[in-house]
Amino acid sequence: MLFRTCEFHCRFTTPALLPEFKGSMLRGAFGHALKRVACTLGRQRCDDCLLAPACGYAFIFEAARALPGNGNDRPRNSGPPLPFVLNPPQEPDRDYKPGDPLEFSLTLFGRANDFLPHIIYAVEQMGESGLGKKTRAGQGCFQLLAISSGATTIYDGERKILKQQPPLERLSLGASPAEPARAVSVHLLTPLRLKYHNRFQDTLPFHVLIRAALRRISTLAEIYGDGEPQLDYQGIIKRAQGIEIKENKCRWIDLTRYSNRQKTAMRIGGIKGMVSYQGDLAEFLPLLQFCEKSHLGKQTAFGLGRIELTVDGGTAG
Repeated sequence: MLFRTCEFHCRFTTPALLPEFKGSMLRGAFGHALKRVACTLGRQRCDDCLLAPACGYAFIFEAARALPGNGNDRPRNSGPPLPFVLNPPQEPDRDYKPGDPLEFSLTLFGRANDFLPHIIYAVEQMGESGLGKKTRAGQGCFQLLAISSGATTIYDGERKILKQQPPLERLSLGASPAEPARAVSVHLLTPLRLKYHNRFQDTLPFHVLIRAALRRISTLAEIYGDGEPQLDYQGIIKRAQGIEIKENKCRWIDLTRYSNRQKTAMRIGGIKGMVSYQGDLAEFLPLLQFCEKSHLGKQTAFGLGRIELTVDGGTAG
């Protein structure tokens, strides 16, 4: 599966009052702005729009409608995953002054990268409309200064020039390491929402983590990549059940967001912190390393489910 991570470097031009967790706010503002930019017919819904398969907004936010048959003929319990993940700012700051930086990133999967010009213009429109709570000074407006991908600047916000871009990266399952891995720590940088037996989990047994990783990998690869990987799913899950928790420093974090579509506040909390595991972990590392790029769990488009691994070789002590 091809992908690119784009880092957006912005600067506030007016005061801003933002929530501590900014993922829901950024995702909502981005969706509204992209629809204004991309929607040719000005429709309220994409359900019966003839242009949906070629529309940047429909592809990125309404994948179930833009992808005929959800990418295949097999029925699903839910719609296909959106072709991007958001990495909001990690700092909990709420008050911003003119001149303060605002930085976030979007990881775009597959054909979502074709709509990068639409995405850039939408972010610029977000800056003009403003973010956060309305105050006497209005919402926090910002200027898009540049976009980078790795060490390469791909967009000059001052001159409004989209530069030649490096080739897309490939996200795939690598080989298991030759060296043993007996201890792995998984850092949950943003709340992770996982359901097991139809219940949200406030602990993270290793097999539950691996089940979520397998779901994430298989659906993304099937819809936006080269097809579902041929894995021994049952065998992997069975072996994952033998991995023990060594240390658990996770706790449930409550978050809420307001849904304009449903006109109500919605809870999007999850577990955050660190959990370390011990056992024969080498075969599971490619799965978790994939999810470092793709996130996992629910609401990844809000920035949830971002993980980072620390691997210790040798025997866990």
